[in-house]
Amino acid sequence: MGEFDNLHQILLSLYDEMMPLCADMTGVAKGLAGLGALFYVAVRVWQSLARAEAIDVYPLLRPFALGLCILFFPTIVLGTMNSVLSPIVQGVHGILEEQTFDMNEYREQKDKLEYEAMMRNPETAYLVSNEEFDKQLEELGWSPGDMVTMAGMYIERGMYNMKKGIRDFFREILELMFQAAALVIDTIRTFFLVVLAILGPIAFAISVWDGFQSTLTQWICRYIQVYLWLPVSDMFSTILAKIQVLMLQSDIERMQADPNFSLDSSDG
Repeated sequence: MGEFDNLHQILLSLYDEMMPLCADMTGVAKGLAGLGALFYVAVRVWQSLARAEAIDVYPLLRPFALGLCILFFPTIVLGTMNSVLSPIVQGVHGILEEQTFDMNEYREQKDKLEYEAMMRNPETAYLVSNEEFDKQLEELGWSPGDMVTMAGMYIERGMYNMKKGIRDFFREILELMFQAAALVIDTIRTFFLVVLAILGPIAFAISVWDGFQSTLTQWICRYIQVYLWLPVSDMFSTILAKIQVLMLQSDIERMQADPNFSLDSSDG
């Protein structure tokens, strides 16, 4: 779990390190936006003069507002959007950590109840306790019947440990797969965010031109969608963790109500 958290932090640092590249695109974007603003203002002023109408100044301020956004793109645009969207990412990740903590807590409680249930039954105590296993071996003699019983105890204990080991193995594999999937999603998300951030000034500059106003809204929508990939992934993991918590709670309730509860009848 710690290794995956470190990798997520590395991806976050990578995003911060790539942000200065936006400044390299600002010069091109300023020239493109300036030319677009010239045509934008000229066309509207000419239309107003041709119709003998008063010049409406407020629509003419749009290119200048976009120009300010381009000049201070990392601070005004990216800083504002990240400040608004970052609490969503942190909030959903906090919910995931809470559910994961509850899942681990209930899992420890269930394992403890399973151990206590096995220890209460003399026929199964030796499967989970080395002391009980050695004690029962000492009580046996060296007759053929005792040797058969001893061999059966070794086989049953080995089968129990193998079954428990396989269950833990698949549980760890599934948890590893979910962590790896979240890391892959975060890697792809970081790549697209870096590309969108670098090309953002160009998108703002193109939106100054008539007929390309939708470029601005498309860029904003795409950036928000990509930014929310990680919280969506965390929400999916939270739902899965909650399902496991409910299953563990069900097993714990049945184990507390039924002293003869067996591992085979659990939801694990």
